[in-house]
Amino acid sequence: MNLTIPVWHRIISIFMYMIPWSSALNYGSSIFNNFPTLKFFIMPTLPILFIKETLPIGDFIIFFILFLGVARNNKISYFIRFNTMQAILLNLVLIIISYMKMLLFRMSGNIFIFNNLESFVFIISLTIILFASIQSLRGLEADIPGISNSAKIQI
Repeated sequence: MNLTIPVWHRIISIFMYMIPWSSALNYGSSIFNNFPTLKFFIMPTLPILFIKETLPIGDFIIFFILFLGVARNNKISYFIRFNTMQAILLNLVLIIISYMKMLLFRMSGNIFIFNNLESFVFIISLTIILFASIQSLRGLEADIPGISNSAKIQI
């Protein structure tokens, strides 16, 4: 455990990963239907979901606040900025996947394949976010292939 990172920086970093998690919840409907007790995973994202649902461009506002206000702000610690940028990039990957899903669904119309694809995306997202959150709690940078290097370049 890295004791040089303050506890509140770790908590803020974990909260940043709730942004892509709120986007990943869209892919978990079949899993939540089959395992309703897993709905407690929705609880940490309620404030973010409230902002996204109440404001017409809530997702866009959250992105700009995090990107310009946190990730690009040199007055904020590197640890928070790094985890914020990773969360933003993970969210962008989920947005790209949703557009690809819409495009592929219109082309094929096969619902069975998309239910399996959605479950796969949900489980992978859950795994990545749990890993990143645990690493943040430990005060370490989560090394997510492809995402971490891009986050470091952007900071």
